[in-house]
Amino acid sequence: MLPGQKHVSQLLLLKKIKNEKLNTDFTKAVALVNSYTEPLPADVLLKLYAYFKIANKNYDNPGSSTPLINAFKANALIQANNMSREDAMKAYAKLVKKEIM
Repeated sequence: MLPGQKHVSQLLLLKKIKNEKLNTDFTKAVALVNSYTEPLPADVLLKLYAYFKIANKNYDNPGSSTPLINAFKANALIQANNMSREDAMKAYAKLVKKEIM
């Protein structure tokens, strides 16, 4: 193994571990939201919607039968449009922690 290869291998392993933790945190946050029975404010739900869609790389148009709801969902997606998948996962988990936990 060349001198730089060991360092690169260690960095890749650390990134993999970090991604696994992020996936676990995100999955737990989604499960918590799905089982949560108390009402949440509309602005929180819209942020969660946008973060979830971006985190799952789901770029389909909102599917509500109500045009006004679709407009709010589309607006939430536009506001979060520049987020990476990882940032959306982090933001989702952070918002769940703040609002539910």
